[in-house]
Amino acid sequence: MSRTLPLASFTSISSKISTWSGTLAASPRFSLLFFSSQPRLTLFSSTPISHYVKNLPAILAMDSSKAGTVKELPVGLDEATEEEYASQSKLLQEFTNISSIDKAWVFKSESGICSQAMFLISQPNLLANKKRKFMLSTSISKESNNTVNFQWTPFPVEMTGVSITVPSPSGSKLLVIRNPENESPTQFEIWSSSRLEKEFRIPQSTHGSVYADGWFEGISWNSDESLIAYVAEEPSPCKPSFDCQGYKQGAAKDKECMSWKGQGDWEEEWGECYAGKRQPALFVINLNSGEVHAVKGIAKSLSVGQVVWAPPVESIDQYLVFVGWSADPRKLGIRYCYNRPCALYAVKVPLYKSEAAQSDLKSMEELTVVNLTQSISSAFFPQFSPDGKFIVFLSAKASVDSGVHSATDSLHRIDWPTDGKLCSSTKIIDVIPVVNCAEDGQFPGLYCSSFLSKPWLSDGCTMILSSYWRSCQVILSVNVLSGEVLRISTADSGFSWNVLTLDGDNIIAVCSSPIDVPQIKYGCLVDKVTNTTAWHWLNVSSPIFKCSEKVTSLLSHLQFGITQIPVKDVSDCLTKGAAKSFEAIFVSSKVNNAPDPLTVVLHGGPHSVSLSSFSKSLAFLSSLGFSLLIVNYRGSLGFGEEALQSLPGKIGSQDVNDVLTAIDHVIEKGLVNPSKITVLGGSHGGFLTTHLIGQAPDKFVAAAARNPVCNLSSMVATTDIPDWCYVESYGSKGKTIFTEAPSAEHLTHFYSKSPILHISKVKAPTIFLLGAQDLRVPVSGGLQYARALKERGVETKIILFPNDIHAIERPQSDFESFLNIGVWFKKYCK
Repeated sequence: MSRTLPLASFTSISSKISTWSGTLAASPRFSLLFFSSQPRLTLFSSTPISHYVKNLPAILAMDSSKAGTVKELPVGLDEATEEEYASQSKLLQEFTNISSIDKAWVFKSESGICSQAMFLISQPNLLANKKRKFMLSTSISKESNNTVNFQWTPFPVEMTGVSITVPSPSGSKLLVIRNPENESPTQFEIWSSSRLEKEFRIPQSTHGSVYADGWFEGISWNSDESLIAYVAEEPSPCKPSFDCQGYKQGAAKDKECMSWKGQGDWEEEWGECYAGKRQPALFVINLNSGEVHAVKGIAKSLSVGQVVWAPPVESIDQYLVFVGWSADPRKLGIRYCYNRPCALYAVKVPLYKSEAAQSDLKSMEELTVVNLTQSISSAFFPQFSPDGKFIVFLSAKASVDSGVHSATDSLHRIDWPTDGKLCSSTKIIDVIPVVNCAEDGQFPGLYCSSFLSKPWLSDGCTMILSSYWRSCQVILSVNVLSGEVLRISTADSGFSWNVLTLDGDNIIAVCSSPIDVPQIKYGCLVDKVTNTTAWHWLNVSSPIFKCSEKVTSLLSHLQFGITQIPVKDVSDCLTKGAAKSFEAIFVSSKVNNAPDPLTVVLHGGPHSVSLSSFSKSLAFLSSLGFSLLIVNYRGSLGFGEEALQSLPGKIGSQDVNDVLTAIDHVIEKGLVNPSKITVLGGSHGGFLTTHLIGQAPDKFVAAAARNPVCNLSSMVATTDIPDWCYVESYGSKGKTIFTEAPSAEHLTHFYSKSPILHISKVKAPTIFLLGAQDLRVPVSGGLQYARALKERGVETKIILFPNDIHAIERPQSDFESFLNIGVWFKKYCK
């Protein structure tokens, strides 16, 4: 007997239907039928329906153990994929747990026999979705048998809530700054070796958060350690206030009950990474009184950063030297964009001497600001020599003058007047000029992302710094008087090196490779008297980079090499540098009975570089059984200016062809399985990824794109760097024709350069990882491309991270991103 009722008759139990259906489906006595015209519930049974309605609680309880076994899977996963997901997540967790060193400082002990060092270390905290930061200390002693001994403290100390730490020049004090996460005051702490000496709370009405971004960031102690200059967000301007009577005249900054704040005029920001930041400004705090003064006289159109105190002179007043970026005609995205004009400025800070012979600030009336570098379009990272007689600084003039977002750096020097009398016509001396095209094996040019706070050897004229050298990062010594540049890290291993700090005339650094976790190295001059060019590097035992036995075992089965890739068609090359070979880093298994699947990895920029250093994410992919081909196509940093400048105007063609040439190179050598090739890239690497699956649709079995550039014609109207679209699409004339109102001709040209032009040919299943807060490559472009693929029947997966920006680097987002990439690639490379 069967009885059928409309489901409307069961409204009182509708919330139970899914559970009930699970129970009923497990029983041969019942069946649920749904018809397309009208949902109806049909029970095949000889028992009246009223019996089931009356006894519903008992029926639902019946066979509850079976109902409880029905497993609900996360969206996008099936049972087979879930197993892979679980397995890979455990492995990725082990790679994620590996720590990294952010900064290091060395302090001389009172005895002078040994040194003390502090290492600021970070580790992803997945549960809190933040980076956990902690400090680990060590004692360093040089042994008589030409060895070095690091005695580490047993445990690190977590730096909860700490934004910045800066030791004083003498090393006797430590500044700790805690930026608030709300409207609370910014906290300054001054620590001695044993206790907290002073604490200051600076309200939002004085300034906002102190900049800790590595670019505008600047914190500098003066010579007697009584004053600290720093860069912080200018206090928010007054907003119009309204209440039940309407507009309130003479509105205050503070919140008031029974009223509300309007928005006021919109103010531009510096784009990606600077949402909510309007104006970095210069402040000085007096550590004796706790008073904070804004430095006056700086034009409102200048955003300031990278401040340093000038050496004291005989007169009482002191100078601050800082970098200024003009906001005229408007602020364009500045993060990773070295093509924004900037200059070094000096401003006099009036002081007086108190009875305690400590420096105090006079009132900060309007002061004259002097531009020290008027004759050059870019100047940043000012660094005074130990004797205070000159300043050295980096310049990105090659980037500013051409319009590309990053290019070959140059190093310069200006003399600092001992009498304190400055002028804007100061002569700029070139120390390291831009290298256009280097001979094979020779210095390819300077590519330096930062200076040490104390980069000088004891001779007072030799700087130690890190720089890119083709696909490696190396350590250089630079004599800023003679211009001599020496590569002092070992050159035969293919490893990448990064200097952390100096211990007198010795160097503490880390080196690593794609298959070797970082290792601390201690560098010593072989003989200071007879040979100043040879360095001896000692291994340092450290607990910092410890990893699991499983990770160690997996990495031990891998090998890597840096492969030279000849340019396919040199007839198209307009310069000598453009015709030179580019490079790819190839990571593979040592046991290669059959070629492994290949993942092609493409950096963004395009004027960036993939280094031969350790990457937890890429090591994870290697450990899954993928060979990696990490391509530094022409246009990458580290290969000379001519090779770099060969790409603008040819994106979507020259870079795409370079990648295909690199893939064919390893296929011809029999190193990879040509039927199992995947491709991965972010930003411009995502641009290349989506271009490749459209232009070479039969080459790739799967793809992964992180915040990819897919449609330049729509991106130009929404990105924080519309000038990038012009320069990379048009080449050298792009800087000249850039406009905020692109013509129909411009938009057509942008579309012709975009991956979306080739979307009809795409076959490869593609996963998209998108940051919803991305100002650089707004999420709408990736969504448009992904939806268009779905429309054409291409298998597509989208993971949208609602709180991430362009980099997708929040710990949980980075973890989920690469976990899904690993599972996606495994699925299509079986």
